[in-house]
Amino acid sequence: MLHTSLVRSLSAALVAGLLLAGCDTSAPTATAGHAAPAPEVDVLTVHSRAVDLRTELTGRTAAHRIAEVRPQVTGIVLERLFEEGSDVKTGQVLYRIDPVIYKAEVASAEASLAKAQAAERSARLKADRYTELAKRQAVSRQDQDDAHAAWKQAQAEVAAARAALERARIDLAYTEVKAPIDGRIGKSGVTEGALVTAEQAAPLTTIQQLDPLYVDMRQSTSELLRLKRAFADGSLVAGPGESARIHLQLEDGTRYDAPGTLQFSDVTVDESTGMVNLRAEVPNPDLLLLPGMFVRGQLTEGKRPEGMLVPQAGVTRTPNGGASVLVVTADNKVEKRTVELGRAIDGNWLVESGLEDGVRVIVAGIQKVRPGMTVKPMETGTSEHVVQTRNSNPQDS
Repeated sequence: MLHTSLVRSLSAALVAGLLLAGCDTSAPTATAGHAAPAPEVDVLTVHSRAVDLRTELTGRTAAHRIAEVRPQVTGIVLERLFEEGSDVKTGQVLYRIDPVIYKAEVASAEASLAKAQAAERSARLKADRYTELAKRQAVSRQDQDDAHAAWKQAQAEVAAARAALERARIDLAYTEVKAPIDGRIGKSGVTEGALVTAEQAAPLTTIQQLDPLYVDMRQSTSELLRLKRAFADGSLVAGPGESARIHLQLEDGTRYDAPGTLQFSDVTVDESTGMVNLRAEVPNPDLLLLPGMFVRGQLTEGKRPEGMLVPQAGVTRTPNGGASVLVVTADNKVEKRTVELGRAIDGNWLVESGLEDGVRVIVAGIQKVRPGMTVKPMETGTSEHVVQTRNSNPQDS
């Protein structure tokens, strides 16, 4: 009897297990009838177009012209006639040196000239008389030649005296030290009562012309060679007048309003660094820029005729350092593309290879999709539209 009860209990347990299994197999069938909707992703249609390529270089500003003012005569400084840090004009008197000695030298030179002129007049009259007497054979030919030679010598002495007078007048004029150029003058190296000497090593003051201003930068020779090859094979073309333009960014991160112009590239390479010097000229009407300031310059290299830009948000990096993007095909399937990237431009990557014109790149929602999935793409615009929007941002201007 006990055996019969045990058999009945096992049979009941087996039937219950089969019923539960039947319920479990019916559950997936019900779920499969309600498939999850395709996830939404933001896509951007990229197109090839002409892209401006720029290089960022660091440099420092330098004065357009610098004049170190030195005395050209020796003497005591009587007056300083300028205010330190002010703007001066060409010919403006800066210092006045004691002129007493030089006035005396001018007077002495004038007297020497008068004496030489009187001697020349006497020699000329004597030469004329000897010429007439020689015609009547009243004097010898030798006496006539000596008289003419004495007259020529007197003329030379007049010329020498006149030159000495001119030199004395120049020295007298140099007692007024004048500004050689327009510009902003610095601090004075001497005060009234100081003794200065002609052409001394230490300048009295310095004048710098600040408008326009130079910006001196450096570029590697490898970069120059790359640019030359790009122009040679046509992957880079020069825009009309654009390749010489440069835009500055100041030390505080703000952008300088007035663009500059590239003046020249040096023909000598620094052997220790492999760099070439570049110089640009920048207008500075408000004197915002001062010599020696650190700036960053964006130099326009040229245009990429068939450039393609992809937002940086749509690019992922692979463990080996490569780059890839997810694109949406015509049937709304996700596909992974390996791309080769160039430089960063306004929040985008310049694509060198891996994408064709008109492809739709996923820029938002990458984390919730994987290759092969069907998605619902939401168009956000084109790559050209995104770049124009960024460039019109007031914060970027």
